[in-house]
Amino acid sequence: MASSIDLKILRKENLGRSICLIVGTRPGIIMFSPLFRACVSKGLDFFTIHTGQHYSYNMDRVIFDTLDLPLPRHHLQGIAEKKYHGAQTAAMLEGVERVLLEERPSLVLVGGDANTNLAGALAARKLHIDVGHIEAGERSYDWRMPEEHNRRMIDHISNLLFATNEKGATRLKEEQVMGKVFVTGNTIVDAAYQNFEIAKRRSKILEVNGLEEKRYCVLTCHREENTDFVENLTGVLEGVGKFALDSGLPVYFAAHPRTMKRMESFGLLEKVKNFQGILLREAPGYTDFLRLLSSAALVFTDSGGVQQEACIFKVPCVTLRENTEWTETLDIGANHLVGTEPRRILAGAAACLEKPGTWDVPFGDGRAAERILDMCQESISG
Repeated sequence: MASSIDLKILRKENLGRSICLIVGTRPGIIMFSPLFRACVSKGLDFFTIHTGQHYSYNMDRVIFDTLDLPLPRHHLQGIAEKKYHGAQTAAMLEGVERVLLEERPSLVLVGGDANTNLAGALAARKLHIDVGHIEAGERSYDWRMPEEHNRRMIDHISNLLFATNEKGATRLKEEQVMGKVFVTGNTIVDAAYQNFEIAKRRSKILEVNGLEEKRYCVLTCHREENTDFVENLTGVLEGVGKFALDSGLPVYFAAHPRTMKRMESFGLLEKVKNFQGILLREAPGYTDFLRLLSSAALVFTDSGGVQQEACIFKVPCVTLRENTEWTETLDIGANHLVGTEPRRILAGAAACLEKPGTWDVPFGDGRAAERILDMCQESISG
């Protein structure tokens, strides 16, 4: 039999029966946390590759520790230092391929739309290892966003496509994807419900910052189209700053490292520190953020994951983008798209605060991980 390094394509007889879970970003780890737990409880043969796309202790390793998750067996090195999408994706592709040749799993699971997931899906597809994509079928129809490129490519090279709801499943069928489509719900709901119990027990973030439940707001802003252009970032900061001043509600600004760096390079950091009502803080750990978000009166964000979590916890959301892949949140009135103009931000916030959070959660019932793994086992056995 040829050695691992000699093989470029693996046949079924070359593969084991394990499942490989690929993560590399904070949202990805959170999304997969219910899968880690379910794999353990079911006694499945599985392992994890961490691509290293995002890596700092506060934003990454601490999540595994705080949520009592099994640590990745493999961790790629030097990825976070790659500046450009092509270099980063290529390095992850090479690293994941090397691990897959060594481990030879029967199935690779990726979730969402980060470069990590594209690299993992491509590496598996080239080796003829089956790919399962969680959160399949979501679309923003915005070609400026690298995430939109990634999610479309992943969907079209996956064998198993796990859609959040019928809306996503219909899109996939209309696009004539080659894989099998299943409606499972989204593991972000499982994660929110499971991890919120941990957050309630452990987090003291409200007490430490003198915040009262439903008497403050939250701001996150990290997407390149907002942070890499001074006019967009300035618009966000001015709009949210004026809201804090006018409303009397303090805004906890959970600043991503990239955002902090950009504010400093654009000369905006001192200005933000002087805004009345803006509490500028480094992005907190996950359980702290979960408690912070779930108790807020309103959230301003450009994050897809935060839009989902806000909807799950019945917190109105003002999305600092012109589009969203989570159009269900618009349909039920949980979310308002406002872009980065201060005037629109203020109007969107006012509209959100007038609507109580009485909507039904459109992302599932909290049992997606169990369904997904049952289908994976059936696929492996078949």
